[in-house]
Amino acid sequence: MNQSASSQPDTPQTDWIARWQAIARRIRVPLGFVAAALYFLELWRRAPRPAAVAWSLALVVPGLWLRGYAAGYVKKNRELTVTGPYAHVRNPLYLGSMLIAAGFALALLSWPVALVLAAGFAVIYVPVIASEERFLRSAFPGFDDYCRQVPRLIPRLTPLSRPGGETPQGAFSLSLYLRHREYNAAIGATLLYLSLTLLRPMLAAWVNLPR
Repeated sequence: MNQSASSQPDTPQTDWIARWQAIARRIRVPLGFVAAALYFLELWRRAPRPAAVAWSLALVVPGLWLRGYAAGYVKKNRELTVTGPYAHVRNPLYLGSMLIAAGFALALLSWPVALVLAAGFAVIYVPVIASEERFLRSAFPGFDDYCRQVPRLIPRLTPLSRPGGETPQGAFSLSLYLRHREYNAAIGATLLYLSLTLLRPMLAAWVNLPR
């Protein structure tokens, strides 16, 4: 959801969130190193297939678009955002990240990379989403009603509508997009694609790589 970065005092019912977040903080960096190591190992083992790289764009581009679109609507800690992509899914930013990660796993045709990325998302995002939902539930009285109508990660086809059938109005804000620095996701994806297409040929000029 990424509508809030705030945390709330732990209660016995939600203490598991705090424990899980503590574990996630400890393993987040090691998981990142494992994913990066596997990524470069796969590039070393075999050259990416052009068809797989091309098909990966079908996941990465929508993921980048969804993250950018959501960043132009969300107003963290100030209001419950229910317009734009948030009228279809409660966590468009996280869904976009999952699409991007799945796209790069597809580009490499690598099950190990896919499994490490999936484990990373499960370990890190589950407690983060739970913590954010706890905060939003306490801060915004309409959050439970919003949850009943809008799925957490699988988008509904039609946008959220109010009891009278009226669709909540909102507009994309470029200033919000820039404030959240969402362009960094596009820069990162571009660098990863450059590594997919250029890194192995550069290494091949120095050493004999497996075909």
